[in-house]
Amino acid sequence: MDAVARFTAAVAADSADAQPREMRLDVAAFCIAQCAHPDLDVDDACVRLDLLAAECEEPTFDGVRMFLFGEQEFVGNVNDYADPENSFLDAVLDRRTGIPITLSILMMEVARRHGVVAHGVGMPGHFLVQDPTRDATWCDPFHGGVLLDVDDCRELFRRVHGTTSQFSRALLVPTAPHRILARMLTNLEHGRLAKESGNLEWITQLQLALPGIPDAERTRLRKTLRMARSRWN
Repeated sequence: MDAVARFTAAVAADSADAQPREMRLDVAAFCIAQCAHPDLDVDDACVRLDLLAAECEEPTFDGVRMFLFGEQEFVGNVNDYADPENSFLDAVLDRRTGIPITLSILMMEVARRHGVVAHGVGMPGHFLVQDPTRDATWCDPFHGGVLLDVDDCRELFRRVHGTTSQFSRALLVPTAPHRILARMLTNLEHGRLAKESGNLEWITQLQLALPGIPDAERTRLRKTLRMARSRWN
């Protein structure tokens, strides 16, 4: 199964099951990476995450946070934020650096392997991880895994958006896995990778595979896909 087909299967709702299966965010993220890195084996990459998680000795939210951003020294890529490799989970594992959304997925998936719930939070302009067992506590993987409260998040939002946008606590609610993937792909669509031959086609194919896309957005994506195919074929 190629990367696009496996991604499509990973994100598809399985309504035939009495208990729908949980979507594997790590599998879907590695499928995105495989489109850019054809030699990547998605199953082997998942095993790498298994092995990394096995090294974490404290199976708690803070244990995972301190393991990844302290002991393992995963950091935000402040030197080349726009590097497309920051959006690929396998490259994050290799280089120990990434952008907020991929570092957050890393934390969520290591936590999941320990039975620890960690919610991704797609605050506009930044991505965080929420500890649902504590009121108003978020982790910022890009900035060393520091813990934030509501006031910290408000200040972070202000630094990103200035005073032109209004902050609300509603911006800190958990983001569904499909929306996390949509945000990853939007980053790629608007980044420099999409300007290179063939990349916009697979990016758009993956976007179209996501469920729940509004009709207007689906129409736009289909137009983009036709344009990408005519440009490079």
